Amino acid sequence: MIEEFEEQKPAEVKLVVTEDIRSYLYDITKWAKFLSVVGFVVSIFVIIAAFSIPALINSNPAVATQMGQLGSSGTTIVTIVYFVLGLLLFYPSILLNKIANKGKQGVLFGDQESLNSAMASLKSLFKFWGSITIAIIAFYFLLIFMVGAGMAGA
Repeated sequence: MIEEFEEQKPAEVKLVVTEDIRSYLYDITKWAKFLSVVGFVVSIFVIIAAFSIPALINSNPAVATQMGQLGSSGTTIVTIVYFVLGLLLFYPSILLNKIANKGKQGVLFGDQESLNSAMASLKSLFKFWGSITIAIIAFYFLLIFMVGAGMAGA
């Protein structure tokens, strides 16, 4: 009985990559390269802003007085927030760059390993943005709950 079951294994299905699919993948790699370069530039500007904005706040007495009690800790918070945002933009740019480079190599030279690597980077990119999206949604629900609890307590 077990021998009959083992003999009835389904035939291995091979995925066929047509010329249309190769063309689509090649177009995807072009856009991924463009978006990765834009992402690198924006993340570098955000990281530069992380260290520039506190200096601008401290150099302008009117803004510094508006910071009030936060004082220098307010500029530290600004630096940390902007730096983290810059890093959050930098990581997907790295993944997009890997998708662009490996995907292009896989499509142009028929390199299965490169195409596998590009698809793994694509999976990581979607997991990253999915996790960020879940965190933002959870933060909004927490914020709504805290505002509601604050209004109920007032």
